[in-house]
Formats: sequence, C-alpha cells, structure tokens
Amino acid sequence: MSKSIFPQNKTNLLPAYNIHVNGVLHCRVRYSQLLGLHEQIKKEYGNNVVPAFPPKRIFTLTPAEVEQRREQLEKYMQAVRQDPILGASEMFNSFLRKAQQETQQIPTEEVPLEIYLSNGHKVKVNILTSDQTEDVLEAVALKLDLPDDLVGYFSLFLVREGVDGGLTFIRKLQEFELPYVSVTSLRSSDFHIILRKSYWDTAYDSNVMENRVGLNLLYTQTVSDIERGWILVNKDQHRQLKSLQEKGSKKELIRLGQTLKYFGYIKFDPCITDFPEKGCHVIVSAGNNELNFHVKLPNEQMKEGSFKVTRMRCWRVTSSVSRSPQNACDVKLELAFEYLMSKNRLQWVTITSPQAIMMSICLQSMVDELMVKKSGGSITKMLRKRHNGSLHRSDSQQAVKSPPILVRTGTTKLSSVSLRGITASNSANDISGSDFHGNYAFEGIGDDDL
Repeated sequence: MSKSIFPQNKTNLLPAYNIHVNGVLHCRVRYSQLLGLHEQIKKEYGNNVVPAFPPKRIFTLTPAEVEQRREQLEKYMQAVRQDPILGASEMFNSFLRKAQQETQQIPTEEVPLEIYLSNGHKVKVNILTSDQTEDVLEAVALKLDLPDDLVGYFSLFLVREGVDGGLTFIRKLQEFELPYVSVTSLRSSDFHIILRKSYWDTAYDSNVMENRVGLNLLYTQTVSDIERGWILVNKDQHRQLKSLQEKGSKKELIRLGQTLKYFGYIKFDPCITDFPEKGCHVIVSAGNNELNFHVKLPNEQMKEGSFKVTRMRCWRVTSSVSRSPQNACDVKLELAFEYLMSKNRLQWVTITSPQAIMMSICLQSMVDELMVKKSGGSITKMLRKRHNGSLHRSDSQQAVKSPPILVRTGTTKLSSVSLRGITASNSANDISGSDFHGNYAFEGIGDDDL
C-alpha cells in the first residue's frame, strides 16, 4: 500500500493548498488565509481593481465543489499576480514570504548566510531569516563595498552544484521569497545562492567596470565561465587570456572575452527538444537575445542554431505532475515558443527540461531590456526598479512580468503554467507589446473554510 503525504481521515485532512516554485514547495496556505489576503487587497485598492474571489460555503464541499474552488482560486491568483499593481505590491509579496516562513517553521532570528561568487569564493553575511531577496542582495553589496547604483546590475540565483563542479541554475530569487528559507528548506549542501550579473547587453559592462568591485565581479564571472566551458576559446585566444590574467589586466581580459562566442550566456543542462525532429538531445544556452541550440540528431550528427527573441511571437511553460509506482512525484516542465521561421511561417519549438522556467525568465529579461532600449528609457532605471521589485508595464511598454508560481498538492492531476512573451509583428525585428500569463495551478484538499 502506498503512503500518502496527507491523512485520509476526513477530520484530519489538511485544509491547505501547496504553492510550488519550480517544482519545490514554497508554502502551504489555507482558504481562510487567502480570503484574508483578498480582504486586505480589497480594502487597500478597492472593489473595482480586485478580481472576484470564490465565496465561502456553509456546508462541507463535495469533491466536485472542491475542484471548482481550486479552479476559482487558481484564476484569482493568476489575476492578482498579473495585475501590474497588485502583483508587484508589498502586500501580496509579503503574504507569500510570511507563508513560506511559516510553512518551513523557521523562526525569525539572525543567522549567517553564505553567498557564492562565480569563482567559488564565499561572502558570509549576517541576515535575518525573514529578510527578503532585496535585503540579502543589499547585505552582500554592502559586504563587498559595491556602490548602491550598481546593485541593480546583479541578482541572486539559486543553483545546484554537481559532483563535477558544474552548476545548474534553478531560478533567479524573486521578491516573494526569503533566500535563507528557500535554500535551507531544500536540505542539501548541493544547493547554494550565487551572485551574478542580471543583464544581457554587454554595452552595460562599461558602467560596471568603472567601479573596482564591479570590475572584479565581472572579471571573476568571465574567467569562471571560460574555465567552465561556457565561453568558447581557441588556443590562440587562450594564450592571450592567460597572458592578460598573469598581468592582472582585468578590463582587457573582459574586453577580449566580449569578442568570444557565448560571452555572457547561461548554459543549461542537456535536455530534449522536438526541433528539428522529435526526441533530439540538445544543449540550450541563453544570451545575446537568443536561445542557442546544440542539437544531436538521431543519426548522431551535431547541428547548431539560434532562435532570436525578436522572432518569437509568444512562449509558454507547461507543467504536468504524475506519480511513479513507488509514489514518487514526477514533475515534467516544457518550454514552447512560436517562432517566425520565415516570412508568414510560424512554427512551435518545444524544450523539455527541468530548467524550463529559468529559460523563460531569461527570455523575459531579454525582452525587458529590448523594450527599454526601444522606448529610449534608462537601463539603469529599469534595473533599479527591477531590483526594488517595482518594474511595471509602463516602465518598458508592456514589460513581461515576474515568473509564475506553480500551486498544487501532491496528486496526479495535470497542472500548467502558461507564459506569453513578446508578440512579433510582420517585421522580425519589430518589438511590439507583450504579455505574460502565469497560471497558479491549485489542487486543494479538505474542508477549506476552516
């Protein structure tokens, strides 16, 4: 007989909904907590702004009514998260942070937290367990003596280190989570938090390199990416880089690095794609406003190609959950984007990867930068607002919003998250308005009105 996470006795059923981020439990909330959040939002922003909330029921819900409520709550959370004001509000994000801390039963106290740099060195900062992502990032910047106007150029990422020292990027830490709780709740020393630049356009490297600390951070990231094999280097270039490294010519090394293939890219773990045919093994890298594919065809032939974000009409991420015979939960993530292959010919390309949402986040941030540049806006202003968690659509002409939160419990039902990115016009290089749709997939259990 398989074991269940939740007791099956009706009087002991947990009246809760589990919220997952990238397949990892973020928090567990009850209907009454969500109702309380709704009342707070309604009081602050008025009835005209707040979406409809599923009503309370006097009697015990039938299974059909439980499913109906789950769907209604899912739509509600989607609507709140996607609203440019409500989704970025401190009220909404603090609710998720508090729920995360309560779920993991971690008290508020001062603790040391190690933040890794690209070269593996650690920066130890003293923080509160309840400190949000922005607080931790600022603590690291203060410890490194990184100026306040450069903080927005960097972000904190949750990564997993493999036995060979390779890094798997799980996600960029968001404003709705507590970094200490996020990393410690995984209960594995393989996971840690790394500091890395959060922009794509290498033109902004010059701004960062004007500062000594910023220069050192870019230098260590460049050297580490070369050593990791993320940046392609031939023998002559390797000799030049080694010479510059020995001389301590950091700016010159970075400038040379900028001319190399895949400079500034994030490389993902091997995965599966349906392009150019189903079942192909692929290594995907994100950078320079594109997703780069190294595909191994069924005939063992290797091919390389790139998909420019400016030619993507839209993209989405879907998540399906199933259970193995041993009752283990299996989460399958897919990123699919509709691409303008040629004039008047659009085609869907799908990537099956546990890092699908991280790939989507990369696409999102590329769109943000391109839109700001097209509108003549300030990238530094955008980065600062992104750092402060207040980037709204008006700041980047319909900027793509924050990544989705997957919400479910451990059942076998299909849950999905749909992301819609940049909308291309007839011109492949024209960037028009874009939308981002992130679905909250709820699966509830129990008597939720408690």
